[in-house]
Amino acid sequence: MARKMLIDGELSKPGEEEAHYDFDLFVIGAGSGGVRASRFSAQYGAKVAICELPFDPIGSEVSGGVGGTCVLRGCVPKKILVYGAAYGPELEDARNYGWEVNEKVNFNWKKLLHKKTEEIVRLNGIYKRLLSNAGVKLFEGEGRVVGPNEVELIQLDGTKISYSAKHILIATGSRAYRPDIPGQELAITSDEALSLEELPKRAVILGGGYIAVEFASIWRGMGSTVDLCFRKELPLRGFDDEMRAVVARNLEGRGITMHPCTTLTKLEKTEGGIKVHTDHGEVILADVVLVATGRLPNTKRLNLDAVGVELDNMKAVKVDEYSRTNIPSIWAIGDVTNRMNLTPVALMEGTCFAKTVFGGKPTKPDYSHIPCAVFCIPPLSVVGFSEEQATEQVNGEVSVYTSSFNPMKNTISGRTEKSVMKLLVDAQTDKVLGASMCGPDAPEIMQGIAVALKCGATKEQFDSTVGIHPSAAEEFVTMRSESRRVSSNKPKTNL
Repeated sequence: MARKMLIDGELSKPGEEEAHYDFDLFVIGAGSGGVRASRFSAQYGAKVAICELPFDPIGSEVSGGVGGTCVLRGCVPKKILVYGAAYGPELEDARNYGWEVNEKVNFNWKKLLHKKTEEIVRLNGIYKRLLSNAGVKLFEGEGRVVGPNEVELIQLDGTKISYSAKHILIATGSRAYRPDIPGQELAITSDEALSLEELPKRAVILGGGYIAVEFASIWRGMGSTVDLCFRKELPLRGFDDEMRAVVARNLEGRGITMHPCTTLTKLEKTEGGIKVHTDHGEVILADVVLVATGRLPNTKRLNLDAVGVELDNMKAVKVDEYSRTNIPSIWAIGDVTNRMNLTPVALMEGTCFAKTVFGGKPTKPDYSHIPCAVFCIPPLSVVGFSEEQATEQVNGEVSVYTSSFNPMKNTISGRTEKSVMKLLVDAQTDKVLGASMCGPDAPEIMQGIAVALKCGATKEQFDSTVGIHPSAAEEFVTMRSESRRVSSNKPKTNL
């Protein structure tokens, strides 16, 4: 198969002289984005190599594994733990459905941990086979860029070998950030939290994002005492404020102690556990302190400064709309670019890269209408604008439709936890701008809603769709009454 590659933004011409390289593409980082880009590039006929650090469930500067953070120490193992944690409350709810559950139900953390590890080892093997089947050459070791067309591989025995490549793709992801507070070495990150030898009886979590609220739900569901400390008044900054309040209420309702507008000032090791000091003068005793205050791009050991690749103030790789750096032969995708840090987005960026560079079809990633989910219990899922974003970006008025109801399952179990749904509609065009849901199965429902929004669906089309009964999802097509109408903060213009 003939290869078509971009040279300085233009497709190479037949018969044009090209320098000889060991590979058409060398990818540094075999996470979701790197594996996708390498496989698809190989399918276009490119000669591709990829390197990755040796496998370890807990990542570090010298360990990683094919599959990357999401598969090995992120989304996948976390969701396994979420499933495990959900069974505790479900067993309680089962009593009113006629199940005679013994008063004391034991939970075996080590058994779940073993099963989780077995699964990520299996997935690590699957990703290796995906690369092999695509004809991609896999190297185990640390890669660093030493020239516009040269990658140095530090092998497991410490020896170094260099390879030349027409194109280099950086796909090294990100790592957990540790805040600089006294005693921070006593805390753990999400990496370690997924592999703890013992389930903590008392946990303190610092952070209000995805990871913080998800681990709060996991540990609480397994019976731990959980204190969640976060800087804002509500967790999940950046999400719709109304839905953030719903999540906070649900977390509190499930027994998590919330500490809004709070940060940690010091951690101390004592015989009774870790003494956690807050900026409000509180002292909490914990077995585990999880810091979930963000992630940083993995660029520290790549030697990019020496080669001249531009980084931003967060040390993320700066790229253009096609994921290309200021060095024409070097590209970057995924969390290392700090654009939209979600695994499916890295997959999209990897696909677009392969199409652009080797498929002869320059393609920009499209960041509109990307759905996402927070796997707290119950989960939150959204697509499109939040109410705050809609009022900032839309000319004119926004119609808000909301529905809050007791899920059918809860009417028998007795659990007092409402599902909340929300649609945002441009009052002038009737176009649906955003959708949110907090409640059981929210991510499964929202994936379908995302397709509708991607197609430009209107509220009238939602209303004319026949629902599935009885289901929670049907509520999205039966919200007829406008809850309120909000005016745009954006100045009106005729331009």
